[in-house]
Amino acid sequence: MRFPIAWQLGLVLVMVGLLGTGLTGYFAYQASRSQLLQSSEERLLTATQVLMRQVTVALRDVKADARLMAQHPQAARILQRGIPGFQAFSEENVAKLFEGLMAVHPQYFQIRLIEADHHGMERIRVDRAKDGLLHIRGDDLQEKGHYPYVFETLSLPPGSVHVSRATINRETGAHAGEGRPALQVAAPIHDARQRAIGLIVINVDLQGLFAQLAADLPPAVYLYLANGRGDYLIHPNPSRSFAFERGQRARAQDEFPALAGLLNNGSRNTAVHLVTANRPSDAKPLIAAFVSRAIPGMEENDLFFLGLSQPLASVLTESRQLASIMLGIVLSFSALTILLAIFLARHFNRPLYRIVAEIRRFSEEGKIGELPVARKDEIGDLALSILQMEQQIQQQIEYLQVQQEKLNHLASHDSLTSLPNRRMFLDRLEHALARAKRQNEQLLLLYIDLDDFKVINDTHGHGAGDAVLQAVAQRLRSLLRESDTAARLGGDEFVVLFEGTWDDMQIEQMIHKVQSALAAPIPYLDIELHSGGSIGYSRFPQDGSTSSTLIAAADQAMYDCKTKDR
Repeated sequence: MRFPIAWQLGLVLVMVGLLGTGLTGYFAYQASRSQLLQSSEERLLTATQVLMRQVTVALRDVKADARLMAQHPQAARILQRGIPGFQAFSEENVAKLFEGLMAVHPQYFQIRLIEADHHGMERIRVDRAKDGLLHIRGDDLQEKGHYPYVFETLSLPPGSVHVSRATINRETGAHAGEGRPALQVAAPIHDARQRAIGLIVINVDLQGLFAQLAADLPPAVYLYLANGRGDYLIHPNPSRSFAFERGQRARAQDEFPALAGLLNNGSRNTAVHLVTANRPSDAKPLIAAFVSRAIPGMEENDLFFLGLSQPLASVLTESRQLASIMLGIVLSFSALTILLAIFLARHFNRPLYRIVAEIRRFSEEGKIGELPVARKDEIGDLALSILQMEQQIQQQIEYLQVQQEKLNHLASHDSLTSLPNRRMFLDRLEHALARAKRQNEQLLLLYIDLDDFKVINDTHGHGAGDAVLQAVAQRLRSLLRESDTAARLGGDEFVVLFEGTWDDMQIEQMIHKVQSALAAPIPYLDIELHSGGSIGYSRFPQDGSTSSTLIAAADQAMYDCKTKDR
Protein backbone atom coordinates (compact mmCIF):
# COMPACT_ATOMS: atom_id res chain seq x y z
CA MET A 1 0.00 0.00 0.00
CA ARG A 2 1.44 3.33 -1.08
CA PHE A 3 1.56 6.21 1.35
CA PRO A 4 0.19 9.31 -0.45
CA ILE A 5 2.65 12.10 -1.06
CA ALA A 6 0.24 14.57 0.47
CA TRP A 7 0.32 12.60 3.71
CA GLN A 8 4.08 12.38 3.54
CA LEU A 9 4.23 16.14 3.10
CA GLY A 10 1.65 16.49 5.83
CA LEU A 11 3.79 14.36 8.14
CA VAL A 12 6.81 16.49 7.30
CA LEU A 13 4.82 19.65 7.96
CA VAL A 14 3.66 18.24 11.27
CA MET A 15 7.23 17.51 12.29
CA VAL A 16 8.44 20.91 11.11
CA GLY A 17 5.57 22.66 12.88
CA LEU A 18 6.28 20.88 16.16
CA LEU A 19 9.96 21.67 15.86
CA GLY A 20 9.29 25.28 14.93
CA THR A 21 6.86 25.97 17.75
CA GLY A 22 9.12 24.18 20.23
CA LEU A 23 12.13 26.24 19.18
CA THR A 24 10.06 29.40 19.28
CA GLY A 25 8.89 28.70 22.80
CA TYR A 26 12.33 27.65 24.00
CA PHE A 27 14.27 30.56 22.57
CA ALA A 28 11.55 33.05 23.46
CA TYR A 29 11.65 31.76 27.03
CA GLN A 30 15.45 31.95 27.12
CA ALA A 31 15.39 35.47 25.65
CA SER A 32 12.73 36.60 28.11
CA ARG A 33 14.62 35.02 31.01
CA SER A 34 17.80 36.80 29.95
CA GLN A 35 15.88 40.06 29.62
CA LEU A 36 14.43 39.60 33.10
CA LEU A 37 17.90 38.95 34.49
CA GLN A 38 19.38 41.95 32.70
CA SER A 39 16.54 44.17 33.87
CA SER A 40 17.09 43.04 37.46
CA GLU A 41 20.82 43.74 37.19
CA GLU A 42 20.12 47.23 35.86
CA ARG A 43 17.64 47.96 38.66
CA LEU A 44 20.12 46.69 41.24
CA LEU A 45 22.90 48.82 39.75
CA THR A 46 20.66 51.89 39.68
CA ALA A 47 19.69 51.33 43.32
CA THR A 48 23.39 50.97 44.24
CA GLN A 49 24.32 54.19 42.45
CA VAL A 50 21.44 56.08 44.07
CA LEU A 51 22.40 54.74 47.50
CA MET A 52 26.05 55.74 46.94
CA ARG A 53 24.94 59.25 45.98
CA GLN A 54 22.87 59.39 49.16
CA VAL A 55 25.90 58.28 51.17
CA THR A 56 28.05 60.96 49.54
CA VAL A 57 25.43 63.63 50.26
CA ALA A 58 25.06 62.42 53.86
CA LEU A 59 28.84 62.57 54.46
CA ARG A 60 28.98 65.97 52.76
CA ASP A 61 26.30 67.17 55.20
CA VAL A 62 28.33 65.85 58.15
CA LYS A 63 31.40 67.74 56.92
CA ALA A 64 29.30 70.88 56.46
CA ASP A 65 28.00 70.55 60.04
CA ALA A 66 31.54 70.15 61.40
CA ARG A 67 32.81 73.13 59.39
CA LEU A 68 29.84 75.27 60.45
CA MET A 69 30.34 74.51 64.15
CA ALA A 70 34.09 75.17 63.83
CA GLN A 71 33.35 78.60 62.38
CA HIS A 72 30.89 79.49 65.14
CA PRO A 73 32.32 82.56 67.00
CA GLN A 74 31.40 81.23 70.44
CA ALA A 75 33.50 78.08 69.88
CA ALA A 76 36.64 80.20 69.41
CA ARG A 77 35.77 82.38 72.43
CA ILE A 78 35.41 79.31 74.64
CA LEU A 79 38.86 78.02 73.66
CA GLN A 80 40.41 81.46 74.30
CA ARG A 81 39.06 81.37 77.89
CA GLY A 82 37.31 84.69 78.36
CA ILE A 83 35.27 85.99 81.29
CA PRO A 84 34.25 82.98 83.51
CA GLY A 85 30.53 83.84 83.66
CA PHE A 86 30.35 84.59 79.96
CA GLN A 87 32.48 81.47 79.35
CA ALA A 88 29.95 79.23 81.08
CA PHE A 89 27.11 80.91 79.18
CA SER A 90 28.88 80.33 75.85
CA GLU A 91 29.64 76.69 76.68
CA GLU A 92 25.99 76.08 77.53
CA ASN A 93 24.90 77.68 74.25
CA VAL A 94 27.30 75.60 72.19
CA ALA A 95 26.23 72.43 74.04
CA LYS A 96 22.63 73.26 73.12
CA LEU A 97 23.70 73.59 69.48
CA PHE A 98 25.35 70.16 69.70
CA GLU A 99 22.18 68.66 71.17
CA GLY A 100 20.08 70.25 68.42
CA LEU A 101 22.29 68.74 65.72
CA MET A 102 22.16 65.31 67.33
CA ALA A 103 18.39 65.51 67.70
CA VAL A 104 17.91 65.86 63.94
CA HIS A 105 20.75 63.47 63.03
CA PRO A 106 20.23 60.12 64.80
CA GLN A 107 23.41 58.82 63.16
CA TYR A 108 25.52 61.27 65.25
CA PHE A 109 26.42 59.57 68.52
CA GLN A 110 28.92 62.17 69.80
CA ILE A 111 29.89 65.84 69.14
CA ARG A 112 32.84 67.40 70.95
CA LEU A 113 34.74 70.66 71.21
CA ILE A 114 38.40 69.84 71.93
CA GLU A 115 41.10 72.38 72.69
CA ALA A 116 44.62 72.17 71.23
CA ASP A 117 46.26 72.83 74.60
CA HIS A 118 46.17 70.71 77.76
CA HIS A 119 46.79 67.48 75.81
CA GLY A 120 43.66 67.89 73.74
CA MET A 121 41.26 68.23 76.66
CA GLU A 122 37.56 68.03 75.81
CA ARG A 123 35.81 71.32 76.62
CA ILE A 124 32.27 70.46 75.53
CA ARG A 125 30.96 66.98 74.86
CA VAL A 126 27.47 65.66 74.13
CA ASP A 127 26.98 61.88 73.91
CA ARG A 128 24.06 59.79 72.70
CA ALA A 129 22.96 57.21 75.24
CA LYS A 130 20.21 54.61 75.15
CA ASP A 131 17.79 56.90 76.99
CA GLY A 132 18.65 60.20 75.29
CA LEU A 133 21.42 62.81 74.99
CA LEU A 134 24.00 63.43 77.74
CA HIS A 135 25.96 66.64 78.31
CA ILE A 136 29.25 65.38 79.78
CA ARG A 137 30.84 67.74 82.31
CA GLY A 138 33.70 68.11 84.76
CA ASP A 139 35.94 65.13 85.55
CA ASP A 140 34.23 62.95 82.93
CA LEU A 141 35.84 65.02 80.16
CA GLN A 142 38.94 63.33 78.71
CA GLU A 143 42.25 64.18 77.04
CA LYS A 144 42.25 63.24 73.33
CA GLY A 145 45.48 64.79 72.05
CA HIS A 146 47.06 61.39 71.34
CA TYR A 147 44.36 60.38 68.83
CA PRO A 148 45.24 60.84 65.12
CA TYR A 149 41.99 62.60 64.30
CA VAL A 150 42.98 65.32 66.80
CA PHE A 151 46.57 66.12 65.83
CA GLU A 152 45.94 65.54 62.11
CA THR A 153 42.96 67.92 62.15
CA LEU A 154 44.94 70.58 64.03
CA SER A 155 47.50 70.57 61.21
CA LEU A 156 44.88 71.45 58.58
CA PRO A 157 44.35 74.98 57.22
CA PRO A 158 41.18 76.96 58.04
CA GLY A 159 38.02 75.67 56.36
CA SER A 160 39.37 72.12 55.99
CA VAL A 161 37.66 68.98 57.25
CA HIS A 162 39.31 65.72 58.28
CA VAL A 163 37.50 62.37 57.81
CA SER A 164 39.03 59.34 59.56
CA ARG A 165 39.04 55.77 58.37
CA ALA A 166 36.05 53.64 59.29
CA THR A 167 36.95 51.75 62.47
CA ILE A 168 35.38 50.30 65.58
CA ASN A 169 35.14 53.04 68.22
CA ARG A 170 37.44 51.93 71.06
CA GLU A 171 37.29 55.14 73.07
CA THR A 172 36.00 54.44 76.57
CA GLY A 173 33.02 56.26 78.01
CA ALA A 174 31.43 56.90 74.60
CA HIS A 175 28.06 55.54 75.76
CA ALA A 176 25.99 54.42 72.72
CA GLY A 177 28.99 54.84 70.41
CA GLU A 178 31.38 52.52 72.25
CA GLY A 179 32.22 49.43 70.22
CA ARG A 180 30.25 50.68 67.20
CA PRO A 181 31.56 51.20 63.63
CA ALA A 182 32.35 54.89 63.37
CA LEU A 183 33.79 57.75 61.35
CA GLN A 184 35.33 60.79 63.01
CA VAL A 185 34.62 63.98 61.04
CA ALA A 186 36.63 66.90 62.44
CA ALA A 187 37.18 70.57 61.54
CA PRO A 188 39.91 72.81 63.05
CA ILE A 189 39.20 76.10 64.88
CA HIS A 190 41.65 78.98 64.33
CA ASP A 191 42.12 82.25 66.17
CA ALA A 192 42.65 85.67 64.59
CA ARG A 193 46.33 84.85 63.95
CA GLN A 194 45.34 81.67 62.03
CA ARG A 195 46.71 79.49 64.82
CA ALA A 196 44.83 76.23 65.45
CA ILE A 197 43.40 76.43 68.95
CA GLY A 198 41.01 73.48 68.86
CA LEU A 199 38.64 71.40 66.79
CA ILE A 200 35.06 70.18 66.43
CA VAL A 201 34.67 66.38 66.20
CA ILE A 202 31.47 64.62 65.07
CA ASN A 203 31.41 60.85 65.61
CA VAL A 204 29.16 59.24 63.01
CA ASP A 205 27.54 55.85 63.59
CA LEU A 206 28.50 54.21 60.28
CA GLN A 207 26.14 51.27 60.64
CA GLY A 208 23.26 53.51 61.68
CA LEU A 209 23.93 55.86 58.77
CA PHE A 210 23.70 53.06 56.22
CA ALA A 211 20.76 51.40 57.95
CA GLN A 212 18.87 54.69 57.70
CA LEU A 213 19.73 55.15 54.02
CA ALA A 214 18.93 51.52 53.14
CA ALA A 215 15.69 51.34 55.15
CA ASP A 216 13.53 51.32 52.01
CA LEU A 217 15.37 48.46 50.28
CA PRO A 218 13.30 45.29 49.68
CA PRO A 219 13.82 42.48 52.23
CA ALA A 220 15.60 40.24 49.70
CA VAL A 221 18.26 42.88 48.87
CA TYR A 222 21.43 42.78 50.99
CA LEU A 223 23.86 45.66 51.63
CA TYR A 224 27.68 45.48 51.57
CA LEU A 225 30.26 48.15 52.39
CA ALA A 226 34.03 47.67 52.07
CA ASN A 227 37.00 49.99 52.44
CA GLY A 228 39.69 50.57 49.83
CA ARG A 229 41.48 47.35 50.81
CA GLY A 230 38.32 45.30 50.41
CA ASP A 231 37.78 44.70 54.14
CA TYR A 232 34.10 44.45 54.96
CA LEU A 233 32.68 47.27 57.07
CA ILE A 234 29.07 46.16 56.63
CA HIS A 235 27.98 42.65 55.59
CA PRO A 236 24.65 40.75 55.80
CA ASN A 237 26.52 38.31 58.05
CA PRO A 238 27.56 40.43 61.07
CA SER A 239 30.53 38.14 61.81
CA ARG A 240 32.19 39.31 58.58
CA SER A 241 31.83 43.03 59.38
CA PHE A 242 35.09 44.60 60.66
CA ALA A 243 36.68 41.14 60.80
CA PHE A 244 40.11 42.81 60.41
CA GLU A 245 39.58 44.47 63.81
CA ARG A 246 39.46 40.97 65.32
CA GLY A 247 42.52 39.70 63.45
CA GLN A 248 40.35 37.78 60.96
CA ARG A 249 40.08 38.03 57.19
CA ALA A 250 36.82 38.78 55.38
CA ARG A 251 37.31 40.69 52.12
CA ALA A 252 34.98 41.60 49.29
CA GLN A 253 37.38 40.46 46.55
CA ASP A 254 37.46 36.96 48.08
CA GLU A 255 33.68 36.63 47.98
CA PHE A 256 33.25 38.61 44.74
CA PRO A 257 36.34 37.92 42.55
CA ALA A 258 35.24 40.46 39.91
CA LEU A 259 36.07 43.23 42.41
CA ALA A 260 39.76 42.31 42.51
CA GLY A 261 40.54 44.34 39.38
CA LEU A 262 38.76 47.41 40.73
CA LEU A 263 40.63 47.18 44.04
CA ASN A 264 44.02 46.71 42.39
CA ASN A 265 43.85 49.69 40.05
CA GLY A 266 41.73 51.99 42.24
CA SER A 267 39.11 52.29 39.49
CA ARG A 268 35.81 54.09 40.14
CA ASN A 269 34.03 51.82 37.65
CA THR A 270 31.05 49.72 38.54
CA ALA A 271 30.93 45.91 38.50
CA VAL A 272 27.73 43.97 37.86
CA HIS A 273 28.11 40.23 37.81
CA LEU A 274 26.50 36.90 38.61
CA VAL A 275 28.26 35.25 41.50
CA THR A 276 28.64 31.48 41.28
CA ALA A 277 32.21 30.93 42.51
CA ASN A 278 34.04 31.32 45.85
CA ARG A 279 30.85 30.57 47.77
CA PRO A 280 29.87 27.45 49.76
CA SER A 281 28.40 24.71 47.61
CA ASP A 282 25.04 25.04 49.34
CA ALA A 283 24.93 28.85 49.00
CA LYS A 284 22.45 30.31 46.57
CA PRO A 285 23.77 32.27 43.54
CA LEU A 286 23.52 36.04 43.75
CA ILE A 287 23.22 38.99 41.43
CA ALA A 288 25.46 41.75 42.77
CA ALA A 289 26.27 45.35 41.87
CA PHE A 290 29.11 47.39 43.36
CA VAL A 291 30.00 51.07 43.09
CA SER A 292 33.29 52.62 44.25
CA ARG A 293 33.62 56.20 45.40
CA ALA A 294 36.45 58.18 47.00
CA ILE A 295 35.53 60.28 50.04
CA PRO A 296 37.33 63.68 49.78
CA GLY A 297 39.16 64.59 52.99
CA MET A 298 39.38 61.03 54.26
CA GLU A 299 42.77 59.69 55.29
CA GLU A 300 44.68 58.79 52.11
CA ASN A 301 41.57 59.74 50.11
CA ASP A 302 40.31 56.20 50.77
CA LEU A 303 37.74 54.42 48.63
CA PHE A 304 34.43 53.01 49.73
CA PHE A 305 32.93 50.05 47.86
CA LEU A 306 29.16 49.96 48.22
CA GLY A 307 27.30 46.92 46.96
CA LEU A 308 23.83 45.40 46.81
CA SER A 309 23.02 41.77 46.11
CA GLN A 310 19.87 39.80 45.47
CA PRO A 311 19.37 36.02 45.32
CA LEU A 312 19.09 34.82 41.74
CA ALA A 313 16.15 32.62 42.72
CA SER A 314 14.10 35.63 43.83
CA VAL A 315 14.74 37.33 40.48
CA LEU A 316 13.74 34.31 38.43
CA THR A 317 10.69 33.26 40.47
CA GLU A 318 8.40 34.87 37.94
CA SER A 319 9.94 32.86 35.10
CA ARG A 320 8.38 29.62 36.36
CA GLN A 321 4.84 30.76 35.70
CA LEU A 322 6.07 32.29 32.47
CA ALA A 323 7.40 28.88 31.41
CA SER A 324 3.99 27.29 32.03
CA ILE A 325 2.24 29.99 29.99
CA MET A 326 4.72 29.61 27.15
CA LEU A 327 4.41 25.82 27.25
CA GLY A 328 0.64 26.19 26.86
CA ILE A 329 1.15 28.57 23.94
CA VAL A 330 3.62 26.21 22.28
CA LEU A 331 1.30 23.22 22.70
CA SER A 332 -1.61 25.17 21.29
CA PHE A 333 0.39 26.25 18.27
CA SER A 334 1.62 22.68 17.79
CA ALA A 335 -1.93 21.32 17.75
CA LEU A 336 -2.93 23.95 15.21
CA THR A 337 0.06 23.03 13.05
CA ILE A 338 -0.90 19.34 13.10
CA LEU A 339 -4.48 20.08 12.01
CA LEU A 340 -3.34 22.36 9.22
CA ALA A 341 -0.78 19.80 8.06
CA ILE A 342 -3.35 17.00 7.92
CA PHE A 343 -6.01 18.82 5.92
CA LEU A 344 -4.04 21.33 3.84
CA ALA A 345 -0.52 19.87 3.54
CA ARG A 346 0.20 20.75 -0.08
CA HIS A 347 -1.48 24.14 0.00
CA PHE A 348 0.42 25.35 3.04
CA ASN A 349 3.85 23.86 2.43
CA ARG A 350 5.41 27.13 1.30
CA PRO A 351 4.07 29.51 4.00
CA LEU A 352 4.83 26.98 6.73
CA TYR A 353 8.40 26.58 5.53
CA ARG A 354 8.62 30.33 5.44
CA ILE A 355 7.50 30.49 9.09
CA VAL A 356 10.02 27.79 10.01
CA ALA A 357 12.78 29.73 8.28
CA GLU A 358 11.89 32.87 10.21
CA ILE A 359 11.78 30.88 13.46
CA ARG A 360 15.27 29.58 12.74
CA ARG A 361 16.33 33.12 12.07
CA PHE A 362 14.86 34.05 15.45
CA SER A 363 16.88 31.29 17.11
CA GLU A 364 20.07 32.65 15.51
CA GLU A 365 19.51 36.43 15.61
CA GLY A 366 17.13 36.73 18.55
CA LYS A 367 14.34 38.42 16.58
CA ILE A 368 11.50 37.40 14.27
CA GLY A 369 11.57 38.73 10.73
CA GLU A 370 8.75 39.30 8.29
CA LEU A 371 5.95 36.72 8.56
CA PRO A 372 2.78 36.22 6.48
CA VAL A 373 0.57 37.98 9.00
CA ALA A 374 -1.63 39.48 6.26
CA ARG A 375 -3.16 36.07 5.41
CA LYS A 376 -6.79 35.67 6.45
CA ASP A 377 -6.44 32.07 7.58
CA GLU A 378 -4.88 29.95 10.33
CA ILE A 379 -1.33 30.48 9.06
CA GLY A 380 -1.83 34.24 9.30
CA ASP A 381 -3.17 33.79 12.83
CA LEU A 382 -0.15 31.66 13.73
CA ALA A 383 2.28 34.25 12.40
CA LEU A 384 0.48 37.06 14.19
CA SER A 385 0.35 35.10 17.44
CA ILE A 386 4.11 34.54 17.31
CA LEU A 387 4.66 38.27 16.90
CA GLN A 388 2.31 39.00 19.81
CA MET A 389 3.93 36.42 22.06
CA GLU A 390 6.81 38.70 23.10
CA GLN A 391 4.36 41.43 24.05
CA GLN A 392 2.32 38.98 26.11
CA ILE A 393 5.46 37.67 27.80
CA GLN A 394 6.53 41.16 28.84
CA GLN A 395 3.06 41.98 30.15
CA GLN A 396 3.01 38.75 32.14
CA ILE A 397 6.42 39.51 33.66
CA GLU A 398 5.33 42.98 34.81
CA TYR A 399 2.04 41.69 36.17
CA LEU A 400 3.69 38.81 38.05
CA GLN A 401 6.25 41.15 39.61
CA VAL A 402 3.56 43.52 40.92
CA GLN A 403 1.40 40.70 42.25
CA GLN A 404 4.35 38.94 43.89
CA GLU A 405 5.33 42.09 45.78
CA LYS A 406 1.76 42.65 46.97
CA LEU A 407 1.34 39.03 48.08
CA ASN A 408 4.67 38.99 49.93
CA HIS A 409 3.74 42.08 51.93
CA LEU A 410 0.14 41.04 52.63
CA ALA A 411 1.23 37.59 53.77
CA SER A 412 3.55 38.88 56.47
CA HIS A 413 2.32 42.32 57.61
CA ASP A 414 -0.76 43.89 59.15
CA SER A 415 -2.39 46.13 56.54
CA LEU A 416 -3.33 48.92 59.00
CA THR A 417 -0.16 49.31 61.12
CA SER A 418 2.45 47.72 58.76
CA LEU A 419 3.69 45.72 61.75
CA PRO A 420 4.42 41.99 61.32
CA ASN A 421 1.23 39.96 61.59
CA ARG A 422 0.61 36.88 63.72
CA ARG A 423 2.02 34.51 61.11
CA MET A 424 5.27 36.40 60.71
CA PHE A 425 5.62 36.95 64.48
CA LEU A 426 5.20 33.23 65.23
CA ASP A 427 7.85 32.45 62.63
CA ARG A 428 10.29 34.94 64.21
CA LEU A 429 9.49 33.62 67.70
CA GLU A 430 10.24 30.05 66.60
CA HIS A 431 13.60 31.14 65.16
CA ALA A 432 14.40 33.15 68.30
CA LEU A 433 13.55 30.14 70.51
CA ALA A 434 15.78 27.91 68.41
CA ARG A 435 18.67 30.40 68.75
CA ALA A 436 18.09 30.83 72.48
CA LYS A 437 18.06 27.06 73.07
CA ARG A 438 21.15 26.57 70.94
CA GLN A 439 23.11 29.42 72.56
CA ASN A 440 21.67 29.00 76.08
CA GLU A 441 20.19 32.51 76.09
CA GLN A 442 16.92 34.04 77.30
CA LEU A 443 13.92 35.73 75.68
CA LEU A 444 11.39 38.27 76.96
CA LEU A 445 7.84 38.44 75.55
CA LEU A 446 5.45 41.34 76.30
CA TYR A 447 1.71 40.89 75.67
CA ILE A 448 -0.14 44.23 75.35
CA ASP A 449 -3.89 44.82 75.39
CA LEU A 450 -5.03 48.42 74.88
CA ASP A 451 -7.28 49.99 77.51
CA ASP A 452 -10.53 51.74 76.62
CA PHE A 453 -10.12 50.83 72.94
CA LYS A 454 -13.75 49.77 72.60
CA VAL A 455 -14.85 53.00 74.28
CA ILE A 456 -12.83 55.03 71.75
CA ASN A 457 -14.34 53.08 68.84
CA ASP A 458 -17.87 53.44 70.19
CA THR A 459 -17.48 57.13 71.06
CA HIS A 460 -15.43 58.51 68.18
CA GLY A 461 -15.83 55.90 65.45
CA HIS A 462 -13.56 53.33 63.84
CA GLY A 463 -11.42 56.06 62.29
CA ALA A 464 -10.32 57.07 65.79
CA GLY A 465 -9.65 53.43 66.66
CA ASP A 466 -7.49 53.07 63.57
CA ALA A 467 -5.57 56.22 64.52
CA VAL A 468 -4.92 54.75 68.00
CA LEU A 469 -3.65 51.44 66.54
CA GLN A 470 -1.35 53.24 64.10
CA ALA A 471 0.02 55.54 66.82
CA VAL A 472 0.64 52.57 69.14
CA ALA A 473 2.48 50.73 66.37
CA GLN A 474 4.68 53.76 65.66
CA ARG A 475 5.49 54.24 69.35
CA LEU A 476 6.39 50.58 69.78
CA ARG A 477 8.76 50.81 66.80
CA SER A 478 10.52 53.78 68.36
CA LEU A 479 11.26 51.79 71.53
CA LEU A 480 12.75 48.74 69.82
CA ARG A 481 16.26 47.76 68.96
CA GLU A 482 17.06 46.33 65.56
CA SER A 483 16.95 42.77 66.95
CA ASP A 484 13.55 43.22 68.64
CA THR A 485 10.17 42.47 67.03
CA ALA A 486 6.78 44.11 67.59
CA ALA A 487 3.64 42.64 65.99
CA ARG A 488 -0.10 43.08 65.98
CA LEU A 489 -1.90 39.81 66.75
CA GLY A 490 -5.32 41.24 65.96
CA GLY A 491 -7.85 43.71 67.33
CA ASP A 492 -6.14 45.80 70.01
CA GLU A 493 -3.59 43.14 71.01
CA PHE A 494 0.13 43.58 70.39
CA VAL A 495 3.20 41.53 71.30
CA VAL A 496 6.87 42.51 71.58
CA LEU A 497 9.77 40.05 71.52
CA PHE A 498 13.12 40.99 73.09
CA GLU A 499 16.19 38.78 72.73
CA GLY A 500 18.94 38.66 75.35
CA THR A 501 19.01 38.44 79.12
CA TRP A 502 16.61 40.65 81.12
CA ASP A 503 16.59 40.95 84.92
CA ASP A 504 13.52 42.03 86.90
CA MET A 505 14.60 45.68 87.09
CA GLN A 506 15.21 45.92 83.34
CA ILE A 507 11.83 44.32 82.67
CA GLU A 508 10.07 46.80 84.94
CA GLN A 509 11.89 49.69 83.25
CA MET A 510 10.91 48.47 79.78
CA ILE A 511 7.28 47.93 80.82
CA HIS A 512 7.26 51.44 82.30
CA LYS A 513 8.63 52.83 79.00
CA VAL A 514 5.96 51.03 76.99
CA GLN A 515 3.18 52.09 79.35
CA SER A 516 4.38 55.70 79.24
CA ALA A 517 4.42 55.63 75.44
CA LEU A 518 0.92 54.12 75.29
CA ALA A 519 -0.46 56.55 77.85
CA ALA A 520 0.64 59.65 75.90
CA PRO A 521 -2.30 61.45 74.24
CA ILE A 522 -2.96 60.72 70.56
CA PRO A 523 -4.03 63.66 68.36
CA TYR A 524 -7.09 62.90 66.26
CA LEU A 525 -8.88 65.61 64.26
CA ASP A 526 -9.40 68.40 66.83
CA ILE A 527 -9.29 66.21 69.96
CA GLU A 528 -6.84 64.07 71.89
CA LEU A 529 -7.46 60.38 72.49
CA HIS A 530 -6.27 58.61 75.65
CA SER A 531 -5.80 54.87 75.76
CA GLY A 532 -2.93 53.21 77.62
CA GLY A 533 -2.46 49.48 77.89
CA SER A 534 -2.28 46.43 80.16
CA ILE A 535 0.98 44.52 79.81
CA GLY A 536 1.90 41.02 80.79
CA TYR A 537 5.17 39.27 80.17
CA SER A 538 6.80 35.86 80.05
CA ARG A 539 10.40 34.74 79.83
CA PHE A 540 12.17 31.83 78.25
CA PRO A 541 12.99 29.41 79.75
CA GLN A 542 11.39 30.37 83.09
CA ASP A 543 7.77 30.55 81.82
CA GLY A 544 7.81 28.11 78.94
CA SER A 545 9.91 26.43 76.28
CA THR A 546 7.58 26.72 73.26
CA SER A 547 5.99 29.64 71.47
CA SER A 548 2.48 28.64 72.54
CA THR A 549 3.38 28.34 76.24
CA LEU A 550 5.25 31.66 76.24
CA ILE A 551 2.37 33.49 74.54
CA ALA A 552 -0.17 31.85 76.85
CA ALA A 553 1.87 32.80 79.94
CA ALA A 554 2.24 36.41 78.79
CA ASP A 555 -1.47 36.55 77.90
CA GLN A 556 -2.43 35.28 81.33
CA ALA A 557 -0.07 37.78 82.98
CA MET A 558 -1.67 40.57 80.95
CA TYR A 559 -5.14 39.39 81.97
CA ASP A 560 -4.09 39.32 85.63
CA CYS A 561 -2.72 42.85 85.27
CA LYS A 562 -5.94 44.10 83.64
CA THR A 563 -8.06 42.37 86.33
CA LYS A 564 -5.89 43.82 89.10
CA ASP A 565 -6.20 47.36 87.67
CA ARG A 566 -9.96 47.05 87.73
